[in-house]
Formats: sequence, structure tokens, C-alpha cells
Amino acid sequence: MAVLRLFASAREAAGTGSDVIDGATVGEVLDRAVDRYGAGFAQVLTTCRVWVNGDAAEREAAVSPSDEVAVLPPVSGGTL
Repeated sequence: MAVLRLFASAREAAGTGSDVIDGATVGEVLDRAVDRYGAGFAQVLTTCRVWVNGDAAEREAAVSPSDEVAVLPPVSGGTL
């Protein structure tokens, strides 16, 4: 069971900043998160980057129980 960390709009859509979700790959973890959190979370997820233990990861990447899967929506802000 990987630790799922959610940030910004992903956290808002899920209603939590972290969870523990079973899955052998990033894709399985994300699919189970969509099942748990619903369509609003699925919509946010389409614009997000996913990282495993601080490294960018694709859906096929393997995860283990000690891994952290982070979902990071695009960020904007600041001033010129």
C-alpha cells in the first residue's frame, strides 16, 4: 500500500491531503484513488503530474508499500 499525497486542487477534490492506497503500479494507485474520490478527482487528475519518491513517474512505474506517490496539479501565481 503506497502513501498517496495530494496537493492543491487534487487535495480539494479528494477531501484529504493523504491516504494509503493499494496498487502495484502508479496507474493502479491512481485508478483506485479515482474509484474512492469520484469524478471531480478524476477531472483534476487529467492536468496533474505524478511523482514517486520525488521523481517524475508514468502510470506503468512500479510502486511498493514504502513508496510515496504525489499528485501535483499545475501551479500558477506570482507577480511580474
